[in-house]
Amino acid sequence: MQMPERGRARGRFLLLCIITAVFLGSGAALLGVYEPDTPLSLTPTDSDNPQFSPAANSDVGPAPIASLSAALARRRSDLERDPNAPVLGNPDGDVTVVEFFDYNCPFCKKVAADMKRLIAEDPGVRLVYREWPIINRGSRFAARAALAARRQGKYEELHWALMAQPRVTETSTLQAARAVGLDMARLQRDMNHRSVGRHISLSMDLARTLAVNGTPAFVIGDVIKRGVMPFDELRQYVRDARAATAG
Repeated sequence: MQMPERGRARGRFLLLCIITAVFLGSGAALLGVYEPDTPLSLTPTDSDNPQFSPAANSDVGPAPIASLSAALARRRSDLERDPNAPVLGNPDGDVTVVEFFDYNCPFCKKVAADMKRLIAEDPGVRLVYREWPIINRGSRFAARAALAARRQGKYEELHWALMAQPRVTETSTLQAARAVGLDMARLQRDMNHRSVGRHISLSMDLARTLAVNGTPAFVIGDVIKRGVMPFDELRQYVRDARAATAG
């Protein structure tokens, strides 16, 4: 029995709608487009009005505190001791601060000075950076370049240079790399090193596991904190983590 012409037309229309929706969704993910709406709060430590850049097409919603605590305990080593992660401050410090960030996140740039101040004023802080390029192609290129710069011992120099730029592109990243004295031929080879890809893949995995869906986001002791916060609040989280460890 043949389907009536009207039914066939409706079927073709619905199929076209589905294909269009899938195409648009995939394109947004590939291009790093992100939704302007602020995602829901994740933990009680979130600010009332958090300032952060949401990840593209994030399907991460609020997670029970007990689940997050279990995830933190399970992934602590990956968060704090990943050999492919840059460490600033004191590598042997007694408190580890982990930051998920993107070089094109304006809020990450806003807290960059506080992070530099924190490691300057507190010699006991290990600052672990999780490169998490979620915004656009320039972010991804910059993250790979920064991680590759580790192999020349110049991650920190390139990191601060990129954070000082209002907008990071492939061109501006290469200009910054030259300015800090990197071997450019080696840098571009090292951007494809397996350690670079592993770092970024692990950042994605950790963010998903910990229900982190935007930058900046911090893990300090047993606290997951997202968005911009005052320096005094950041310092208090460090003090709390230190006291918990000592106790």
